[in-house]
This record gives sequence, structure tokens and C-alpha cells, in this order.
Amino acid sequence: MSSKLSFMKNGIAQIAFVVKDLEKTVENFYHIFGVGPWSFYTYKKPLLKEMNRNGKPTEYSMRIALANIGPMRIELIEQQTGDTVYQEFIDKHNYGIQHLGIVVDDIEEALESAKKANLKVTMDGSGFGLDGDGKYAYLDTEELIGTTLELISRPKNRVEPEKVYPS
Repeated sequence: MSSKLSFMKNGIAQIAFVVKDLEKTVENFYHIFGVGPWSFYTYKKPLLKEMNRNGKPTEYSMRIALANIGPMRIELIEQQTGDTVYQEFIDKHNYGIQHLGIVVDDIEEALESAKKANLKVTMDGSGFGLDGDGKYAYLDTEELIGTTLELISRPKNRVEPEKVYPS
């Protein structure tokens, strides 16, 4: 890599866990550690307008729950269908912390920088915001730094969650 990547300048915004049972894990975080409330979403079509795996269009689905601990967002992910980075993680490591999320100012610029640094995008999705915005992209960084990095362009407005726990 010829130059340092600047997209980490804002720091880590999210820690994401791949979990076996989303409901049970949310209850544990809430009742044992006091983390919540949790917003639940199912990421698949039609919420996700575009999905790619290793650069090729695909379809997959996962259920997620989001909550904050101070400024840090916790994302819990339950794999549902399709070839995903989550299933790959489960097959390789079982369950646990799968990635660190980085909110970027300009995701296309960040992706171009990653490409110039020979970092491959392993999975991405977009269009999950209320106005069709919002994009994420996972970079193949596990062998380099011990975990996957996710570049995130959060939507200006989120769709209403399927449910909130506790209600």
C-alpha cells in the first residue's frame, strides 16, 4: 500500500456481532448490561435496493438489531439466507465480533481509496434509507488487521424499525 487511508479519521462508529439468536442476545444485552432500546430491521429486498457479493449482484437476508452505548453503535446480526460475509464468519469462527464499522463522509471516495490500496469489497448493499440512500461495504481486511472493516454511509432518514425492544 503506497499511501495511508484517511477514511478512519472519524474513528470506529460501530461494533458488530454475528449472533445465533437475535432475540435472546438483545434480551441479554438489555437485562444484563442495560444496553437498549434496540431497533430491529430485516435487510433484504425491498428494503435493500442493491446487494452484491464479491462484486456480483446477489440476494441475501439478515435480521439486525441496533442500539447505542454512548456514541458507539452496537449492531447484532442474525444470518438468514444467501452467501454473506456473516455465513463465512460463522463457518470460520462460529459467532462473535465480525466487523468494525466506520462512518465515512463520502463512501464512493472511501471505496476508491480502498481499491487503490488493493482492498477488495467482499459484500455491499444500498438503498435502505427512507429516501433510498444509505450504503455499506465490507472490506477484506481480516488477514491484515484481524477483523473486517465496514464502510458506512448512514441514510439521512431511517425507515421505521419493525419493532423496538423493550417496547
